[in-house]
Amino acid sequence: MKTSEIIDIIKDIKNLEILTDEPMTKHTSFKIGGLADVMVLPKTEEQIAELLKRAKMHKIPVTVIGAGSNLLVSDLGIRGLTIKLGSPFSEITAEGDIINAKSGASLAKIASVALKNSLSGFEFASGIPGTLGGAVYMNAGAYGGEMKDVVIKTRFMDFEGNIFTLENNEHDFSYRHSFFDGKDDLIILSSEIKLQKGEKSEIEAKMLELNKKRKEKQPLNYPSAGSAFKRPAHGYAAQLIEEAGLKGKKIGGAMVSKKHSGFIVNDGNATAKDVEELIEFVKKAVYDKFKVELNPEVRKIGEEN
Repeated sequence: MKTSEIIDIIKDIKNLEILTDEPMTKHTSFKIGGLADVMVLPKTEEQIAELLKRAKMHKIPVTVIGAGSNLLVSDLGIRGLTIKLGSPFSEITAEGDIINAKSGASLAKIASVALKNSLSGFEFASGIPGTLGGAVYMNAGAYGGEMKDVVIKTRFMDFEGNIFTLENNEHDFSYRHSFFDGKDDLIILSSEIKLQKGEKSEIEAKMLELNKKRKEKQPLNYPSAGSAFKRPAHGYAAQLIEEAGLKGKKIGGAMVSKKHSGFIVNDGNATAKDVEELIEFVKKAVYDKFKVELNPEVRKIGEEN
């Protein structure tokens, strides 16, 4: 469907911000990706439901994104309608030992609210880039903590506009996996996070310590999507990649980080194709040398090349 036709279908939705031919380089931490035909930035859940209803009626494909910190967007861009959950979905409230955060809230901001309220248990996530929605989707974790340790309830919407709630074990959390993994017709709206009362000074010290480690070990001065590979059944991806002699390996503008070989970074003007080819090269090299299968942690979206 043409961009102009999609615009005609949604343009009467009040207070809806609509962008056309939007460069996805502006919406991913990798700074990679072609154009999104139509991107919308809804302000309410009602707007999302209305967008989904109209998209279904007119058979318009829908893609939902947050901060784009774990995404590799195709060089050909995204067809149809891209719904971005931005600042209107970043509200965070704290009551007792429970934090309620909307899916567009950054993990860093949630950690800040936890610190302000002397709540411990979210320190591990204080330096993870991205938003709550993506973190719940992939059960994000670092330094011994994961979202499964703290998330007790999640509200989500299906593509019919119906809203549901998951409780505790219904999240089906496991390593880099949740109930939502692979279900691209569900939109995470908000989650409740249960923490424990603690000493503010100790919580702050732990956050500072973990963020210092992150800065020392990770290539934060380059665009990337975080760890490129999941932890394999045996060993560590970064160690295997380094021992395979791949540190600094480049294809086009994509490079295995010289600082942390578990990261693939954008060393300039990398394309999605560069990154995909480098991922496959690394997978093959590691398998050939160690007979260990590496699985990408980065999520690919958009039109297939």
